[in-house]
Amino acid sequence: MPDLDSNAVHQFFSVHCFNAAWELIDKSERTPEENEEMIQRTMASLWHWNQREDCTPTNLSIGYWKAARVYALAGEADNALKYSRLSLEVTPADNPFCLGYAHEAMARAESLAGNDVPAKEHLEMAKRLAAKVEKTDDRKLLENDLMTIL
Repeated sequence: MPDLDSNAVHQFFSVHCFNAAWELIDKSERTPEENEEMIQRTMASLWHWNQREDCTPTNLSIGYWKAARVYALAGEADNALKYSRLSLEVTPADNPFCLGYAHEAMARAESLAGNDVPAKEHLEMAKRLAAKVEKTDDRKLLENDLMTIL
């Protein structure tokens, strides 16, 4: 086996796969093959994040959020719900930006699953949290994503 620094490898691929997934997320239309590739890139990133020595609950929150988002984009409500719940579970309570996005993921997944009442509840919670985000750019990013639900 080559002499590799496994943590450095995980650092590289966690970021590389995370960024590579955005190429497909940002497309307005994707083929079924592109949806699968988008999911695989996202899940590879999440796996590598889980292997990193410096992985924090915030990193996992973002990884689970992104998994929920790509599954929602692919129309897979069950997986979107699974990963949005995981995001909500691990997100630090003192991080309104990430917590807002965890609720955004829940709202999106519940809406996709046809569960309108919980979708609206999570959407309202995400809006309340967005108002607490201090950085203007981050707050607007979250608010813009919330406008695409329901």
